Amino acid sequence: MDEVQATNNHAEPATAKYTLNEEQEKKEIIRHYRALLKSLRPKLKKGDKELIRQAFEMAATAHQTMRRKSGEPYIIHPLAVAMICVEEIGLGVRSTICALLHDTVEDTDISLEDVEMEFGIEIAKIVDGLTKISNVIDTNTSQQAENFKKILLTLTDDPRVILIKLADRLHNMRTLDHMKREKQLKIASETVWVYAPLAHRMGLYSIKTELEDLSMKYMEPDAYREIARKLSETKRERTRYINEFIRPLKEKLNAGNFDFEIYGRPKSIHSIWNKIKKKAVAFEEVYDLFAIRVILNSPAEKEKEDCWKVYSMITDEYNPAPERLRDWLSNPKSNGYEALHTTVMGPQGKWVEVQIRTKRMNEIAEKGLAAHYKYKEEHNEEDRFDKWFGQIREVLSSPDTDGVDFLQDFKTSFLAEEIYVYTPKGEVKMLPTGSTALDFAFAIHSAIGTKCIGAKVHHKLVPIGHKLRSGDQIEIITSNKQKPSEDWLNLVVTAKAKNKIKDSLREEKRKVAEDGKYILQRKLESMGAAYSHHNIEELVHFYKLTSPLDLHYRIATKYIDLRELKEFHVLGDKLEIPRPKPVQVEPQTEATPKNFDKKDSELIIFGESSDKIMYTLAKCCHPIPGDDVFGFVSTGKGLIIHRTNCPNATQLLANYGHRVVKTKWAKNKEISFLTGLKIVGLDDVGVINKITNVISGDLRINIAGLSIDSKEGLFQGTIKVFVHDKEELEELVSRLKSLNGIQTVDRFETES
Repeated sequence: MDEVQATNNHAEPATAKYTLNEEQEKKEIIRHYRALLKSLRPKLKKGDKELIRQAFEMAATAHQTMRRKSGEPYIIHPLAVAMICVEEIGLGVRSTICALLHDTVEDTDISLEDVEMEFGIEIAKIVDGLTKISNVIDTNTSQQAENFKKILLTLTDDPRVILIKLADRLHNMRTLDHMKREKQLKIASETVWVYAPLAHRMGLYSIKTELEDLSMKYMEPDAYREIARKLSETKRERTRYINEFIRPLKEKLNAGNFDFEIYGRPKSIHSIWNKIKKKAVAFEEVYDLFAIRVILNSPAEKEKEDCWKVYSMITDEYNPAPERLRDWLSNPKSNGYEALHTTVMGPQGKWVEVQIRTKRMNEIAEKGLAAHYKYKEEHNEEDRFDKWFGQIREVLSSPDTDGVDFLQDFKTSFLAEEIYVYTPKGEVKMLPTGSTALDFAFAIHSAIGTKCIGAKVHHKLVPIGHKLRSGDQIEIITSNKQKPSEDWLNLVVTAKAKNKIKDSLREEKRKVAEDGKYILQRKLESMGAAYSHHNIEELVHFYKLTSPLDLHYRIATKYIDLRELKEFHVLGDKLEIPRPKPVQVEPQTEATPKNFDKKDSELIIFGESSDKIMYTLAKCCHPIPGDDVFGFVSTGKGLIIHRTNCPNATQLLANYGHRVVKTKWAKNKEISFLTGLKIVGLDDVGVINKITNVISGDLRINIAGLSIDSKEGLFQGTIKVFVHDKEELEELVSRLKSLNGIQTVDRFETES
């Protein structure tokens, strides 16, 4: 029988019910277990087999009454996760034991103490880390950020935690079909938001790619299917082209006596989709649908030399695009990735990306961190991962990393691609892409950051917000009179710089607030009121502030005028605050809480019941009936409807899942919705007439706005129209595309 797919223990539906009898099930479980042992065979030492069996039996017993909604025994999931750890990540025996036990402490009667007693403190710590990660999901956001910090602290103690979690997430994504639609959206968003970038940072490129593709399959199903279909249709043609491209290179490499492999790899669906969106081109115009990979079997001392020799042979045969050369041999990425990438002009005028690496580099590219540590032990190399973990530890130790911004800061600081820059003495510093001179100043030392007034890049004066590029050499200019200001937070991307700026601003605020505190004390005493906890809390509440510090600061900076206090009464020594009259809220902007009872929210249908449930349409994506949508309970604005492919959807679904409600449209031809189209075509006489005839004449659709710009024989137009639903919009797009001279018609988000 084929390998049985498992899902998360919340898995859904009644489709494809598991029909094996008890005996067959046992055989199926044993088959998975034996396959796992077979994969581990090269890594087994004396006594390991017994430990793995012990972990398997412990997990199987603990989960024995648990089944998925598909009917499948739960134990198949931990077995599948362990298999991914061994086969796809390259982890060993202890990680296998942790993968088998990863859900036991959270979901069964087994305690952490039981695990520690059986397998020791190291394995118990990893299982504890995995249990904490599971608790991140479905909590409020500030709690989520707090939990995420705990995960990262565990990660920096033992990176295996995150590697096993990535294996768990990958298996859940591979088997996401069993989940409800809203759960699919939440898990897919979270995956593309945190887990795929984390896999990338761990050097697990194939896992990162698969996580992105699987997320896209659920978040952008139509686009995913369309690209998959086109890739399948063009496969034969691509294979023919790859063979034609490779033939002369093989001859050269053979003549040079290289031991090598050379093959073509298709780009992932997600990366093709990104290119289509970013460059606004059709699938047919994406030139690098595949990459050619050359893998050399070279001795360690000749690796660099051989890669450059092969680069020379390739560029002798095909012309390179110099600006597309990426040299990660001289400066490997911080996740250990080493390779040479170049883009060359191949036959038939097509650009082709070529990646050159050795077998060792390839293993690091495929297995990431696990392979990296293996080679580190063999060659005792300086370790970039340790530096990265050190940076994370430093940021996590700051008291101010519990805000809602934490996840976003972590992404930009630690999951982005990096650049390499140099100090005046030639020391290399690694910073995330987008870093500024100010980030660099804080990276050197906090004291240098807070006093930074400018910088010199390659001896040329630049402002503190100057964006750095790889290879820049930077000298920081400081002044003892300089102090950080609020706008500095917009000039930095690294978490370290942000935290240090916030610390400095807080310290400055405290000093100023002392004056405000003194002014307030005198004012209250003159009124006969006490400077007491009760009175301060009353004033904080009255001025709608968050803390006494804010109150004192605003008094000191004259933002609050204490003359208003004469309207207050004093009873004894207590202030009696005048209460503002209640404000009548318009139903369109604020929905009543009863509308968001979780039970009801599952049943909201837009269109027919729009009179019962107040909602607004998101300005960022302007959904129309027929679009795949979700509702988001916003504080202050009630229910807001977003498209699932809205630019903000990923962040909302990943970080605020508990505020997302399931929604769908009902047919309602009475209401029209504003949407927009962008049209590009050849500037021809009467083109506007043709377009308006189709919209107003043929389809009787109301036009809200029309603007056309023409330049050098091409025109670009934007049209805002009122449509009833997605079908009507698709019909309009199809009719416009069929007009002579029209090149592209795309939906865009209207501003109003």
